[in-house]
Amino acid sequence: MLEQLNQALEHIEGRLDQRIEGEELARLAMTSEYHFRRMFSALAGMPLSEYVRRRLTVAGADVLAGERTLLEIAVRYGYTSGEAFARAFRAMHGIGPGEARRTGAALRSQPRMSFRLVVEGSSSMRYRIVEKEEFRVVGRKARVPLVYEGVNPAIAAFIKGMGKETHQRIHRLSDQQPEGIVSVSDQLSEGREEGSEFDYYHAAVTGAPAHEVPEDMDALTVPAGTWAVFEDSGPFPQSLQHMWRDVFTQWFPSNPYRSRRGPEILRTELSQEGARADVELWIPVERD
Repeated sequence: MLEQLNQALEHIEGRLDQRIEGEELARLAMTSEYHFRRMFSALAGMPLSEYVRRRLTVAGADVLAGERTLLEIAVRYGYTSGEAFARAFRAMHGIGPGEARRTGAALRSQPRMSFRLVVEGSSSMRYRIVEKEEFRVVGRKARVPLVYEGVNPAIAAFIKGMGKETHQRIHRLSDQQPEGIVSVSDQLSEGREEGSEFDYYHAAVTGAPAHEVPEDMDALTVPAGTWAVFEDSGPFPQSLQHMWRDVFTQWFPSNPYRSRRGPEILRTELSQEGARADVELWIPVERD
């Protein structure tokens, strides 16, 4: 998988002055566009759309060289107008191209990238593959920002605002794995940019038909499919966040599966003091 990802990077480098489509890159990597974008974001630490802006590093050199007009440079690097190029240039370099040329300003550089797998530590990742029939996620939903490190304050406030009775009602809805109250993330952006918003459910997994869902609860119907289930124990929430990262940077490149569209489900059992947790992460997958 890493070899194919690096081939896609080579393709980007050879076409920095052309429009680059995610579908084309995914085809080179021999996977789906959805999985390609997920893998790229996890390995690179940035969404594909941001890395493709590397063309603005090369364009910056042309701006400072002064051999072409700014409009010629804009067209060369795939922008439909000088205004569009100026906006993108300013977003990356913090200065417009005209001012950069006049003042000889220092510009930012996005270095060329390649991927390699580095496995640290000696612990193995515990996982199993599960086939599930259609089910429903039922509970309460909120739109929250994505946070990579530490406690997500929006989620913490959302859960704290629920009454004890609501928690108990949600818990009673659980009738299959993963059992109990779970955290469900859905409608995440493909690039997984920190701060981007997604649907968060504080909910239970149930096989109950749609007409039995309480009217005052939010529900998400999940089609039948295959799931990779990962288990870990450790400090909370650091252990969970590191496991999420390791699934995409270590497990997927080493196994014949790819991620597919669908919610990601987390079951957490906190220790009495709340500092540690046993976690179970469900990721929707399909065979390569």
